[in-house]
Amino acid sequence: MLKIERLSVSVERKTILRNINLTIPDGKVYAVFGPNGSGKSTLLMAVAGVPNYKIISGKILFNKEDVTWMNLDERARLGMALAFQTPPEITGLKLKDMLKICAGKKPGEDFSREELELIERFRLKDFLDRSVNLGFSGGEKKRAEILQLLLMKPKLLLLDEPDSGVDIESLKLIGEAIQEYLSKSGGSAVMVTHQGQMLEHVRADMACVLLGGCVHCYGDPYQVLESIKKYGYEGCVVCTRRRLGE
Repeated sequence: MLKIERLSVSVERKTILRNINLTIPDGKVYAVFGPNGSGKSTLLMAVAGVPNYKIISGKILFNKEDVTWMNLDERARLGMALAFQTPPEITGLKLKDMLKICAGKKPGEDFSREELELIERFRLKDFLDRSVNLGFSGGEKKRAEILQLLLMKPKLLLLDEPDSGVDIESLKLIGEAIQEYLSKSGGSAVMVTHQGQMLEHVRADMACVLLGGCVHCYGDPYQVLESIKKYGYEGCVVCTRRRLGE
């Protein structure tokens, strides 16, 4: 599905990521842990092709196709979809119109029964005539963001801290919807998380720690999370190196 080879990325001429190597097979979820400023969001932005995240070296392959120099639109059409850590407010664009764009609706075309049921599930029916995210709470913004993502029916979900700033009820709703979509579609996901709360609802298969712009501690996501809780990020890296005899 996704293969990242020796990827280095800069933002505003500052190198953020150095020689990143990751492989995400079809139908798998990869969790990325790391402290603030470690480059987690930069990784997702670079994979998605967001401007200003400049690739210095390396390669990004998506379904065996080299997308390293493709723009964001081209990657989205191939099946990538990015959920931002802090979804932006868009004044003047109604949520229902944004959702129809995501669902690929033609002008004047209504939502299908399945799409309406999904909107109801995300408890956003009463928000359809409001500007996107304007005046929404943190949980409402995240629900709207993930709903948009799922309506696009992507092959690869790039999730930037979907559990950040979300109440327990919304966390459960979002997590279960993501897990259900992945199970039914056979899609893959890269999920950035701080505290691993979303792992209670989305089953991750692999994980790593991103620290100082480099990847460490490849392994079982739940074991990695326990090591982080016990030793902290840097302690987890040191412990892993000792175990591997590095």
